[in-house]
Amino acid sequence: MSAVDSIPDSPDVFSRPATPLTRADLDRMPDDGYRHELIDGALLVTPSPSFNHQDAAISLLIHLRQACPPELYVMAAPFDMVLADDTVMIPDILVARRDSFTRRDLPGPPLLAVEVLSPSTRRFDVMVKFSRLEAAGCQAYWVVDPDTPSLIAWELQDGAYVQVAKVTGAESARLTSPYDVTVVPADLIS
Repeated sequence: MSAVDSIPDSPDVFSRPATPLTRADLDRMPDDGYRHELIDGALLVTPSPSFNHQDAAISLLIHLRQACPPELYVMAAPFDMVLADDTVMIPDILVARRDSFTRRDLPGPPLLAVEVLSPSTRRFDVMVKFSRLEAAGCQAYWVVDPDTPSLIAWELQDGAYVQVAKVTGAESARLTSPYDVTVVPADLIS
């Protein structure tokens, strides 16, 4: 049985096969409506996002694109970010230098990764992905909770994430990494 054969049938499962999976294994995954990511060779399978999730993600994407300087680019999921052969993640929003993107993926860490929290991914987003992005040198990481609504933002300082903003509702966060933008969580929800 190959590592791909050991993929569970149910969503919301973080599976660590006997042999770590690679990008090649991920490329052979079926297009089944689930999001497939690898973190250190372990497979994370999650269902399609909810209405609130997508509403917040699209609102933030538009806001970030409007403020984005020309040398940078804002990309929405699903789009692969490859940190290693055994780590392929799909943040909800990526910001990187325009010339860093390929037609297939972003090879290496972005300047900013954003995750919009869902009940099924909350723990992975604030623990596992946080740690992996920090170790990879991603300059800034934000998590948005569309149900609260709230935003927590961290920036990399001396190799470790430091919280630079934590706002809810109509409070505003003025963020500078990777560029100046002000985010009001309540404005992300219709």
